[in-house]
Amino acid sequence: MNKNYLQISKELKKKILQMAFEGGSSSAHIGGALSITDVMAVLIGNEQFTKKKDQLILSKGHSCLAYYAVLMQIGKISEELISAFEKDGSPLMGHPIKNLALNINFSTGSLGMGLSLGVGSCIANKKLNNNINTIVILGDGECNEGSVWEAAMSASHYNLDNLVAVVDNNGFQQTGSTNFILKNENLFEKFKSFNWDVAEIDGHNFDEIEKVLNVNSKKPKAIIAKTIKGKGVSFIENNNSWHHKILSKINLENALKELK
Repeated sequence: MNKNYLQISKELKKKILQMAFEGGSSSAHIGGALSITDVMAVLIGNEQFTKKKDQLILSKGHSCLAYYAVLMQIGKISEELISAFEKDGSPLMGHPIKNLALNINFSTGSLGMGLSLGVGSCIANKKLNNNINTIVILGDGECNEGSVWEAAMSASHYNLDNLVAVVDNNGFQQTGSTNFILKNENLFEKFKSFNWDVAEIDGHNFDEIEKVLNVNSKKPKAIIAKTIKGKGVSFIENNNSWHHKILSKINLENALKELK
């Protein structure tokens, strides 16, 4: 295991919290950003977006703070933009807006669309003989959208072995738990039934994340990552009020203390 994963994850979380505080917006979606940070840390440690040049599509676009933090960590976005999140005229809005200069290749946030974008991207890369994988990060609540399963069916039909879907299975969505709103406990079986290779992992276990990302497959690959919403900050963990909540200065200070 790359021993830097934990440190990378902590740095990403610090950036997420600082952007949320500077933005002062209740639409920062801190909990959902923190739940995918450990997966993002492994993608960075494996140099998925540098030497390998793989594509990332954040289908759960409301968790864009994690995406922006990744782009800052790998030097694609200036850290000076931390203070610009959701400000007038800023390129870093509450959902990713396509900006090739900042390496934001897709506009996302309309839930259920990201996997379809990934399918199209993978078909194009195959036609162009580009050795590029596309990694799509979905929310578990987002998997209530029918378009996700249309894309899943298409991916196996076109043998898209260059497509990886990571489902952030944190058990919550905007207005409550996924079990309360619409149960989707069988995500593993669902992707399997669409002829994908599927693995279920602890989305905060760096060894498991690294191992499954390095598995080669002749099919599209789905990773069901069991996560904790708000992971890493005790007063945010599994507290769904942080799906929409303004981070105060004292909140920020307490959270940064925990990350030390």
